[in-house]
Amino acid sequence: MKLITIDDFIDIYSKSKQRGIDYLLSKLTISQMSRTKSTFNQQKIIHSNWWIVPMVRKRWNSLISSNENQTYEEYMMTKILYNEKKLKLLSIGSGVCSHELKLAEYNNFEEIVCVDLAQNRLNEAKEVALSKGLKNMHFVCADFFKHHFKNEYYDIVFFHQSLHHFKYVEHLLTTKISNCLKPKGKVVINEFVGPSRMQLPKNQIKAINKALKIIPKQFRSRFKTGQVKNNFYGSGVLRMILADPSECIDSANILPSLHKYFNPLVEKGFGGDILMHVLKDISHHFVDTNQEKEKILNALFEFEDNYLKSKKSDFVFGIYQKK
Repeated sequence: MKLITIDDFIDIYSKSKQRGIDYLLSKLTISQMSRTKSTFNQQKIIHSNWWIVPMVRKRWNSLISSNENQTYEEYMMTKILYNEKKLKLLSIGSGVCSHELKLAEYNNFEEIVCVDLAQNRLNEAKEVALSKGLKNMHFVCADFFKHHFKNEYYDIVFFHQSLHHFKYVEHLLTTKISNCLKPKGKVVINEFVGPSRMQLPKNQIKAINKALKIIPKQFRSRFKTGQVKNNFYGSGVLRMILADPSECIDSANILPSLHKYFNPLVEKGFGGDILMHVLKDISHHFVDTNQEKEKILNALFEFEDNYLKSKKSDFVFGIYQKK
């Protein structure tokens, strides 16, 4: 476990350029909850992370649904849950609810409840829901642990990149989540399930640096800084805690805990072990592509595919039913 790395200093500088000094100052409070909220309260976060690359998103679709044009939501509703009606879904850490808004358009759902700490993001989602006439959506701004939810009421508890922000995952699943779910209820995740606190093993860091060399120098300049990304060092624990105390706090225990108390109905890895780290801060170069950039991305995809032949995926889409 590394306390501080070179990437920590690079990230601090990059964030000051990308999000401004006020964002950095928000991390100096001793309140862990305040530091977590400051990460998610910004409505328009300027960044250059791997999920902004259209070819990457198509890759996720292919790995999950075997169709680059079919999202995991569409796959879930047309291939897995298509026969289930009057579903009640509880979404934890919904943010702007972009995925829940998609699900609400399916007549399978009688009720979708979105819970998040950031009121401004829920307000934005509520406006979208109203504009679309989605009457099956409800929004709750609350700390999930302090809010009361009906016992054995929900058919699905849904996490999209939020479960890895909870500590003591096993306890969470066996108490609060299990209590909310009906006897045959399901947990649906689209999650980072890799090393806790993003403490990557040496062999993974070595592979990431090897993959970074696939990208020509002109496409490795960091977003809004102009610095060239030549090496990847990984994240230090201190910065992880200061930036967001909840980030990847118990992510390594997500799959073991789910497998212990739930039966996997679907479990699809969609990589990220290499691509997330290689493309961090330089993804903006690949939003618009040409033949050269497509060739680079395909080479990176092949590299990650080969890496995953002997390693577990750091990102997983899964549907799990209570045992």
